[in-house]
Amino acid sequence: MNIFINDIPLVIKKLSEKVYKHKFDLILNPDDDFTSKDLVGDVLVRDAGPLFIDRLLRLMEVKKLKKLHSLTMLVKKKKHVILHFKDQFKIAKAGGGLVVKGDQVLMIYRLGKWDLPKGKLKSDEDTAAGALREVEEETNIKLELGEKLPSTWHSYAYKGNKMLKKTNWYLMKCLDDTLMKPQTEEYIEEVRWMSPQEALTKLEDSYASIALVVRYYLNNMAGKHAKVKPAAEK
Repeated sequence: MNIFINDIPLVIKKLSEKVYKHKFDLILNPDDDFTSKDLVGDVLVRDAGPLFIDRLLRLMEVKKLKKLHSLTMLVKKKKHVILHFKDQFKIAKAGGGLVVKGDQVLMIYRLGKWDLPKGKLKSDEDTAAGALREVEEETNIKLELGEKLPSTWHSYAYKGNKMLKKTNWYLMKCLDDTLMKPQTEEYIEEVRWMSPQEALTKLEDSYASIALVVRYYLNNMAGKHAKVKPAAEK
């Protein structure tokens, strides 16, 4: 489950799973005394439970935690913790796509960020069909649906409610882009084909959830071109 709270990756692992402590900047126990200023870099919490989740969410509601890069929580009962976490939000469902043409990938520019086309699904809509519909509407490209990509969950506020949106991502192949254009009513300013290297540079001005999907594709599924490392590793 790929969770992003205020665009910060939240990783939930079983307490029995192996982690490399040297990769973390701070290691906490749930009863440790800490403030938002202590949450810097990559943080690991050992034996986290529902009370810690509640404390964390309250903290993130009032603080932006700009210096926190990621938060990993080790828990005894992973399913129970995830259910408790979801109970703090209203759940929304969306669908989107990573569109490819040859070795190029498609990105859109919306609200000051490079993004992937996506949108909210209708209540009775098939997930894959809805994702295809949304991407075709936002780009005006004819597409063929491909395989499933990792889903992402991200939080946001809407009309006073705490929302958690699950976006179901799919690989999509371009069939016809002769009439390609941005859907301006969805605040999309540009639709652009990019090489893998250009797409990786644009991720610096994107969202963490979008970066996860693009990097997953480039490193695991691109096939025709060499494995591409994230820009930070070059």
